[in-house]
Amino acid sequence: MKMLLYISWRNIWRHPARSGVLIGAIISGLWAGILISSWANGLVEQRVNRVIQEELTHLQIHHPNFLTEREPGMFIESFEQIYATLERDQRVKSFTARTLVDGMVQSPLTTSGVQIKGIMSDRERETTNFHENLVQGEYIDADVRNPVVIGRTLAEKLNVEIGNRIVLAFQDINNELISGAFNITGMFHTGQAMYDETAVFVRSEDLYLLLSDQPLFHEIAVMLKEDEDSEAVVADLNSQFENIIAETWLEISPEMRYMTQAGGTYMFYIMLVIMFALAFGILNTMLMAIFERMHELGMLMAIGMSKSRIFWMIILESLILTLTGAAAGMLLGHMSVEYLRKNGLDLTAVGGDSFELWGYDARVYPYVTPEEYISVTILVIVTAMLAAIYPAIKALRLTPGEVVKE
Repeated sequence: MKMLLYISWRNIWRHPARSGVLIGAIISGLWAGILISSWANGLVEQRVNRVIQEELTHLQIHHPNFLTEREPGMFIESFEQIYATLERDQRVKSFTARTLVDGMVQSPLTTSGVQIKGIMSDRERETTNFHENLVQGEYIDADVRNPVVIGRTLAEKLNVEIGNRIVLAFQDINNELISGAFNITGMFHTGQAMYDETAVFVRSEDLYLLLSDQPLFHEIAVMLKEDEDSEAVVADLNSQFENIIAETWLEISPEMRYMTQAGGTYMFYIMLVIMFALAFGILNTMLMAIFERMHELGMLMAIGMSKSRIFWMIILESLILTLTGAAAGMLLGHMSVEYLRKNGLDLTAVGGDSFELWGYDARVYPYVTPEEYISVTILVIVTAMLAAIYPAIKALRLTPGEVVKE
């Protein structure tokens, strides 16, 4: 085996230009694939973290039918007992209750449909970082009667500004239409145009006093110390309380589930395409090497080298050639990813502002997991071996006597 490795290495560098071009192609292909995959990973991580930390949290509790029907009367009846349970649970970092209704917002200019979110300011700050999206004015803890915070996009649509009054109209728990006047104290901007145009935030007590004569909450959002505990906490809550349903953020948001599941396969499919293209380069290089060395291979067979050794010599040449480029490509890709993970990749100059329409930041922090590097290495080895099989078989079909005679 040692002798085969030595011969294979020497054979590769008989034509340094040809081997160098192929190695350069492998290096550039892997480097580009790793960068693209790491960018995709960074986008997915950024989006998931943003959704969880700003609103969704690790798990939520609702009336069993609230998310599908969103009726005001479908509130959590046992919220005090659930509060007490969450306070005792060591896995829980923080939690908050919300009062949610769908309704209309009216200004002197126009009317628009909105989702009205009644929140408790202190608990919401402890549980989410949505308040960091405030770009103008004060949060709902402002010292005014019936404060409301709206999206800057909605404010432009309604032609209102801070200090103006808007009217929110919705149904109470008895399905009667009611309305209330609220004073705009702040504006937020999340970058998601649809969300900024349809979400308004008020104090929970201001909202539920219009809905009923007692406190009521439609949603309890929970942040955990470890995301891995979410399924266990959900199972405990569902078994302990009736007429509620606790769900993890993956269950509540199918699009986030799909995004996280697809994110893990980006590297594989990108590298599969790159390796498929490089396989033809490897195949072409090895075939050229075989045709140029017909006489040499025939002589080796004639003096007693077995066909199995010839076969593995060609396979080793392909492996060494490919792995040399792959090692350099992955090292270059790793260095690039580590630099970008530390400093971020700013996409503002190439239309990065448009990412905000989909809830992403213009600056992305790429990363690649160790498992993805392992999968790439296996894919490279398999590609090199498969690409070398045909040239190796071609070499084995040589007839030593005819080659020597020629």
